[in-house]
Amino acid sequence: MARNILTVPRTAKAGEIIEIRALIQHPMETGYRRSSEGAMMARDLIRTFNCHFFEDGKTGDGEPVFAAKLYAAIAANPYVAFHTTAFARGTFVFVWTGDQGFTHTERVPIAVQ
Repeated sequence: MARNILTVPRTAKAGEIIEIRALIQHPMETGYRRSSEGAMMARDLIRTFNCHFFEDGKTGDGEPVFAAKLYAAIAANPYVAFHTTAFARGTFVFVWTGDQGFTHTERVPIAVQ
């Protein structure tokens, strides 16, 4: 399981612009390097990062907030920061997907006044 650090305000005023920061611990191996024994190391990259907002009391796929495609040039432990507008009480859902079946999901609630 991957470790991550998410910074999302617990509360916000309706219409307030908030900053969200996400860091995930991951080696981001490109597949171009060799091990100390000389064997090629397997590629192991996070390929996508998505954030959706699910408003309390509503069903569906949620509102897309932010999406990014990541490539081999991204450093280990990728960090992403972005801004959005708080408009309702709900939950942000963060999903990282990558090579070798890697998927990691986190949920963070926010209360909007």
